Amino acid sequence: MKNANSVPKATLQRYPVYLKALRKLQKNGVSKIMSRELSNFVDIEPTTIRRDFSFLGSLGKQGYGYDVDKLIDIFNSELGVDFDEKIILVGAGNLGRALLNYNKWDYVVGEITCAFDTDPAKVGNMFGINVYLLDELEQRIPKGCRIAILTISEDVQNTVDRLIENGITGIVDFTHQHFQVPHGVAVKAVDVVSSIQELVFTTNSMDSTASKQ
Repeated sequence: MKNANSVPKATLQRYPVYLKALRKLQKNGVSKIMSRELSNFVDIEPTTIRRDFSFLGSLGKQGYGYDVDKLIDIFNSELGVDFDEKIILVGAGNLGRALLNYNKWDYVVGEITCAFDTDPAKVGNMFGINVYLLDELEQRIPKGCRIAILTISEDVQNTVDRLIENGITGIVDFTHQHFQVPHGVAVKAVDVVSSIQELVFTTNSMDSTASKQ
């Protein structure tokens, strides 16, 4: 692949969309696909797909299309993505339960393999996924696990420290609370309220522009 820094951000954001579609196609026995056919699955223009794929090298043949298995292998090796990630969830409250019930990322990144909570009443099995007491984190965390989804509201910093001590290097943060992590640990904050506020602002700006025309 070309230097990742030279790949447009919009292209990088579309790669997971392509991969999800390709892995579904692979599971359904599809071995090759044209860009115009893939376009129907992902709702992205064929020209955009071909341009995005060009950053990964010369992948397709005119009149033949793309080899689905080859594309998936290239995404695996070139992008360094592990599609069998073992993800853990910390916090099995309302939001955590919704995430456990969804848990359909197997075509893109992996799956939630277990969850943790401080409430003994939540210990057991939710939607086919084991929920353990947070006190058992060190004993129950899956070997090689690097990613944690955090949906708790109390003792956040201490929990983050424990996660990092046990090999977590990536955190999806739903807590809306400030915490610190050392260099080498990535945090992706998910703030639905801010996203809605941004969308309202954008919509209002569009309405204002339209009214002036």
